[in-house]
Amino acid sequence: MIRIGTRGSALARWQAERVKSLLAAGGAEVEIQIIKSSGDLSQDKPIAALGIGVFTKELEDALLDRRIDVAVHSCKDLPSQITPGLALAAVPEREDVRDAVVGRRLSDLQPGGRVASSSPRRQEWLKRAWPGLLPVAVRGNVDTRVR
Repeated sequence: MIRIGTRGSALARWQAERVKSLLAAGGAEVEIQIIKSSGDLSQDKPIAALGIGVFTKELEDALLDRRIDVAVHSCKDLPSQITPGLALAAVPEREDVRDAVVGRRLSDLQPGGRVASSSPRRQEWLKRAWPGLLPVAVRGNVDTRVR
């Protein structure tokens, strides 16, 4: 039995189910365990203020304690330094990597229009590509941000 650990957001669960199906196709028995991260619990602070590894620490602890065998997580949230005793063992084939805008087209927004994003990279791009628009930090998983 391979125990996959993941966060409880819809995106994390989808990613874990995808890895589970790939492993099961190879004949493995697989179960998924949801692990709540400290990043999930701190919704009142900007991500940059939370520190490094807030979405992965509990998954790493579960791996090191052998409560799970594999952790499935978005690479964008992984710390740049791998925790000793762990390894980035596999990366599945990527899905569509393009960003999406939910709501009105950026070109339809008036100067001063606000665009929510939790990504510092996207906020910086917005400032450069659309200087009249205002990036606004937003927190939460994909479902929460869309809502």
